[in-house]
Amino acid sequence: MTEPSPPPSSPARRAIPVQVAPPAAPARRPQVHGPWRPSTLLASPHRLGFFLAALVLVVASLWWLAVQVDRATGALGIVSAVPSTLTHATVMVFGFMPLYFSGFLFTAGPKWLNVQPYETIQLRVPLLLQAVGWVLWLCGAHAHAVLALAGLAMAVAGLAWMVGMFWRLIRASRAPDQVHGRTVGVAGVVGALSLAAVAICVWLGRVDLALVWVRTGLWGFIVVTYVAVAHRMIPFFTSSVLPMIEVWRPLWVLRLMLGVAAFEVTAVWVDTLAPAPHAWPLWTGVVIVFELVTGAVLLWLAVVWGLVQSLKIRLLAMLHVGFVWFGLALVYSALSQLVWLLTGEALLGLGAVHALSMGFLGSLMLAMVTRVSCGHGGRALTADDLVWVLFWALQVTVLLRLAAAVQGAPTWLTPLAALAWAGVVTAWALRYANWYGRPRTDGRPG
Repeated sequence: MTEPSPPPSSPARRAIPVQVAPPAAPARRPQVHGPWRPSTLLASPHRLGFFLAALVLVVASLWWLAVQVDRATGALGIVSAVPSTLTHATVMVFGFMPLYFSGFLFTAGPKWLNVQPYETIQLRVPLLLQAVGWVLWLCGAHAHAVLALAGLAMAVAGLAWMVGMFWRLIRASRAPDQVHGRTVGVAGVVGALSLAAVAICVWLGRVDLALVWVRTGLWGFIVVTYVAVAHRMIPFFTSSVLPMIEVWRPLWVLRLMLGVAAFEVTAVWVDTLAPAPHAWPLWTGVVIVFELVTGAVLLWLAVVWGLVQSLKIRLLAMLHVGFVWFGLALVYSALSQLVWLLTGEALLGLGAVHALSMGFLGSLMLAMVTRVSCGHGGRALTADDLVWVLFWALQVTVLLRLAAAVQGAPTWLTPLAALAWAGVVTAWALRYANWYGRPRTDGRPG
């Protein structure tokens, strides 16, 4: 039964004009501004980890620029207690990257694993050990090998400590999906063991073996960590911004990328054990085919994950363009080895390594750190004009370094690439380092 209607004379039937005010907009918190304080670095793991990583990145990049200028001109009179190539390779692989990992993994990792996160102060000693150790490594590389080894020992201790702390989170987790967290944990163990092996080789004077262990750490630690994070986060970031793109990250994709890393580690050691370069042509042929096929699959994956659609959104485009370099690096490596097999000369030099390290790892570093810095700094998740220009300047820098690696290229190309790299990463790192010591702009903790 419905309620009866009131009679016509009832007040409820009279037309009474009412002016309704529009709903009030929700009050926005005023932006918070504050001075830069070292104590603010302890407000969140990403602040401390990213700040120390930026410090090592800038120091290492400016140091390498100085080495290149000295090689080209002899003006600086630099002398080396440790070969500069080994010093450069070691700090670029193991120096700033694990510190950036710490800022991301101790912020996002506890959420992946559904465990209580660490207080930032608990991370202070292992992260400072690494940062100070790498500065000593660079200083000792020119002052005395003992000082360099002391710095390397500090870096090993700090990295092993950090990896152990992450494994404590894994062991405490009861989350049903621990694939990505455990993958990162295993990669960290490989990284700590590889860096320890580098230190032993330096102590024994085996520079050749030290470089092999650096390459092992590059693929078995750095690349594995990157692909685990990329597999989990790129589809998620894309679908959250582009609703028409579904979260598509089957486990076979992760297994494929991990298989690539494992194969490349194997190839490093097979090449080391071979009595002469390309002593086993059949194996080289297998490597070429494997890299061409997997490189093509990864380029296809980049398209499936929304490469074309992402280009409309800067921060998303940075992630996807960076991932494209992974496939390109494998294809370039295959072509490089094919040329070597046919001509007996390394005409393309170290181009493939730099396509991987500067193109893939460097581009994703800019994209991921920018995103976390904005999101956890209370700022909009956008790449502003400065970051956008720096990102594309990095792409040009990678192309410069690839050109410099070609046999017979002008000698000034390598110092120019080092200058461009140092300029890009220094401007980018200083911009965000200025944020880490200041409070969140939205006034929230963290």
